[in-house]
Amino acid sequence: MSPLVDNAWFDTAFAKTPVMAILRGLGVERSLELAATAWDLGIDSVELPLQNDEDAEAIRQVVTLGASRGKSVGAGTIIYPEEIDIAKEVGASYLVSPGLDRDLVLQAYDTGMPFLPGIATPSELQTAQALGLTWVKAFPARWLSPEWFSLMRGPFPDVKFVATGGLNGRNAQSFLDVGVSVVAVGSALEDSAQLQLLGTLI
Repeated sequence: MSPLVDNAWFDTAFAKTPVMAILRGLGVERSLELAATAWDLGIDSVELPLQNDEDAEAIRQVVTLGASRGKSVGAGTIIYPEEIDIAKEVGASYLVSPGLDRDLVLQAYDTGMPFLPGIATPSELQTAQALGLTWVKAFPARWLSPEWFSLMRGPFPDVKFVATGGLNGRNAQSFLDVGVSVVAVGSALEDSAQLQLLGTLI
């Protein structure tokens, strides 16, 4: 049976570095500052959760700044169908969700938006793979543990994981060591010591 969708767009988006940044609820000015910090460090992809009007404006302005650097900006915490349209309107390049919702996956694909769904169980992984998705967000990664990812490599060797939730410069390497493709960090970007550690991953 042919897959319904694909999200191979992430093969290129995450090709250069195994780290992405998530800037949650920081407002416009701080989001712009930390997005620049991430890009200066060598992180290509920055995601801003979309949960209110201020978030939408922050994404819009970070998108504008990112365009001048050739960087992609994603809209995260996509839960409702209407958020897909808002994300597209403010210029987001891709979408991220905390969970796996088949209808959202299909709607995003129909609108031409690469979609990274969240998973936390083998059943969700199997569903994502059946849809045709080769990239998934594993959330919350710190609680799942590196061992969980190592175990999932057996039945799902072709799935590429973005580990999100509770990761920082001190524990990110342990996830990359077990085959995680990308680790996502947030507050670590505001800590100079953490920045040095993140720099060793890029």
